[in-house]
Amino acid sequence: NTRHVAMAFENYALYPQYSIYDNIAFPLRSKRYYRPPAEARSVIERVTTTLGIAHLLERMPRELSGGQRQRVALARVLVRPADILLLDEPLSHLDAKLRATMRAELKSLGDVQRTTSLYVTHDYLEALALGDRIAVLREGKLVQVGTREDLWHRPADIFVARAFGQPHINVIPGEIISTSDGSLFRSRDGVVTLPLRASQLPTATPIDLGLRPRDLVLGEMPGMLPIRGRVYVVEPLGRQREVTVEIGEHRVAIVTPHEGAAPGDQVTISVAPGRVLLFDGATGRRIASDDLPLDNRVEGAIQPEAVGYA
Repeated sequence: NTRHVAMAFENYALYPQYSIYDNIAFPLRSKRYYRPPAEARSVIERVTTTLGIAHLLERMPRELSGGQRQRVALARVLVRPADILLLDEPLSHLDAKLRATMRAELKSLGDVQRTTSLYVTHDYLEALALGDRIAVLREGKLVQVGTREDLWHRPADIFVARAFGQPHINVIPGEIISTSDGSLFRSRDGVVTLPLRASQLPTATPIDLGLRPRDLVLGEMPGMLPIRGRVYVVEPLGRQREVTVEIGEHRVAIVTPHEGAAPGDQVTISVAPGRVLLFDGATGRRIASDDLPLDNRVEGAIQPEAVGYA
């Protein structure tokens, strides 16, 4: 209370002897945050309507599902004024459809928009959709802090790159070689070769090449770099398909609306030159993005509901 911080716990921390309404109203009856009953009811109805639990106010916590209890715990935090909100995986117990809906509703709540919030999550879509600045932790250590664009386009290392996006980023080990036309990436088995614009790297530098599945195109495209391989498996995902292509000893995933590919087909994958990420083969740290241009297409940040298969 002295720090004016409100927290939503992952394990709900509801009072079992109180109704849902009384649980949510509890902070508004304290001396510090007291509101008259009519005003408190108005605030509670607004927040619970947004969270989809207004019809549960007269029930007891034992009568609710895990997801409903989690929304009650979140509502109790949002009804009281605070300088900082600490939200510990507040949507983790919800099913996928409700979680997507709640992301949008949570972002639209004025209480969250006007209050500094520290939001803990393992769901990269939640991080991209809700975070103004995102911090990535690994084994208790801070790996990278930045905007959603920073982490998506300029990940500090392979760990950060793999933390965002589903399927995970494709990583192909190889090295830099020099030719009369400039620098090339060549995979260890020699099957994948791509020209690079990041020409400052010395020859024989061990490199991991990073290609995001949604940045690849199935089929040969003008102005893009071709890689040829054989379709290994096709997984229908509603309007899109995840196609895994064998290229030498590597398997590369692509997300595409293309319906013509079938296992065993010989296909071409097209790579945009500016969509290549390069990582140090020894440390995993990002070396360069091959002159990667920024744009506004950040997966999950603009329309999180549109990337349910991301």
